[in-house]
Amino acid sequence: MTKFVKLSNGIDMPIIGLGTFKVRGVDVLRPTLETAIAAGYRSIDTASVYRNEADIGLLLKELLPRHELERREIFITSKLGPKDHGKGRCRDACLGSLEKLGLSDIDLYLIHWPGTQGHAPGDAGNPTRRLESWRDMEQLYKQGKCRAIGVSNYTERHLTELLDQCEIAPHVLQTEYHPHLVRPGLLSLCQQHNILLQAYSSLGTTVSPEQKNKLLHDETVLSVSKEVNRSPALVLLRWAVQQSIGVIPKSTNLEHIRSNLEVFDFKLTNGQMDKLTSLDQQHHYCWNSETVL
Repeated sequence: MTKFVKLSNGIDMPIIGLGTFKVRGVDVLRPTLETAIAAGYRSIDTASVYRNEADIGLLLKELLPRHELERREIFITSKLGPKDHGKGRCRDACLGSLEKLGLSDIDLYLIHWPGTQGHAPGDAGNPTRRLESWRDMEQLYKQGKCRAIGVSNYTERHLTELLDQCEIAPHVLQTEYHPHLVRPGLLSLCQQHNILLQAYSSLGTTVSPEQKNKLLHDETVLSVSKEVNRSPALVLLRWAVQQSIGVIPKSTNLEHIRSNLEVFDFKLTNGQMDKLTSLDQQHHYCWNSETVL
């Protein structure tokens, strides 16, 4: 069974969730969600751009009663699509996600990307549009449509800008974070403001599936894996969780889904943690938002 962390507003959030990026279609999602819920996952991460919200909503109505779970026992995250930035547009997009998911409120809603789709990364309007989106989210939070709000793919610069202007500080920052991309400044900023840092691509998963996963095959990761008699994937997830960083590993492999919860069954030594942290290459396997104004 998963463990929880308390967000700054008192909401309990599972520290491990099931990622669903590129997991589409009821026939694929049903066994994935069924296995995850049965294994003890209580958090599901989706987004409007994943195009699976409606199927997830349909399956939750089917699976929760089967497992004798109430709606509130499952923590649902979704995200604002980059095309929907701006005053009013963000609100409509969030309400649209709620409708697709079949929910009256969402546990966590994130701004997915600091830039606006269709505009250049250096477009001078990006800061204004994302702030307008945040104002919409603050209102949705006050109205009870979102139990927590946050951002994704924000750099230290983007996050500092938001903290200087917001009425309600983000509860969560979701970003790429793993031993090949250690971001101590960003983690420290989150800790200073009681923002949970949640990692995606914890296993070094690339956007292009044909690329070899270099992190899972890193010699140091493999060495630590042998020392603790756990898979390299579990070592990488444990490295994050042991720092109180949330993780959302994505898989449609049913055995991997089950085994990822073993992250709570062991600990890494300080020496092992340091070895893994020393692997930092500042390498993004997914998206890098540094160029977004």
